[in-house]
Amino acid sequence: MAAAPSLVMQAVREADHDRYLAALYAPPDKRDALLALYAFNAEIAGVRDRIREALPGEVRLQWWRDTLGAPYDAVETGQPVADALRAAIAQFHLPLPAFENYLDARIFDLYDDPMPSRTDLEGYCGETACTIIQLASMMLDAGAAQQFSELAGHAGCAQAMTGLLLLLPLHRARGQCYIPADLLQAVGASREEFIKGEERESALRAVAAMIALAREHLLAFRKQASSIPVSLRPAFLPLALTEATLRRMEGRQQDVLDGKIALSHFRRHWLLWRHAVRGWR
Repeated sequence: MAAAPSLVMQAVREADHDRYLAALYAPPDKRDALLALYAFNAEIAGVRDRIREALPGEVRLQWWRDTLGAPYDAVETGQPVADALRAAIAQFHLPLPAFENYLDARIFDLYDDPMPSRTDLEGYCGETACTIIQLASMMLDAGAAQQFSELAGHAGCAQAMTGLLLLLPLHRARGQCYIPADLLQAVGASREEFIKGEERESALRAVAAMIALAREHLLAFRKQASSIPVSLRPAFLPLALTEATLRRMEGRQQDVLDGKIALSHFRRHWLLWRHAVRGWR
């Protein structure tokens, strides 16, 4: 890889420990590339945390577009994650349009705009979490990855929606709301009321509806998960944690709003190990 693997590994371990643990189950010759991809995802997901206004964030995303699109034999950037990811893209012939679409979708994170509909939310999840799973699958086994792109779509939606539920306290404090407007309307809530916490009962119904939507995609994933080949398991391993987290959220909408849902460190390790060894049965 073009950058010191230890720097990229440290970035993932600190910012996205679940994917870091999942990557450890990948073959050694694929591990550095996976970690570069996950470090990139963590870097972009954290842009909003490091800016005060949206424009500098857009400038940062544009830097990544230009950097990833530059010829691989160009001079290294000096940014460890970028150089490692460029090497992975070249090594595994990853499609640049997937990264461009990912970065375009992440612009939404920089603003406080409403999420218009369920379809828009699924599209956002598709271009972000689903893309990461698909790219990871291509690194692990390009031939098999094509057969599981639809499954990666459901997996990514379930994973991303669960992640958004876990981040509800942070998003509400910022004035953000990823729960779709049509879903909020269906349960008698408004975006403004949900963010401010003015209507507790409608907020609880909105959380329950979001949990149900995530579970819908998880169930679609589970129907075919047993067919995932061993070669692709590391890309899908975080779904073991998604399933356990959603199960813990059931009937605990207030705890979700308060950010009190979490899996223990031991349970995370155990779930990842079990699914790495046995898959989904």
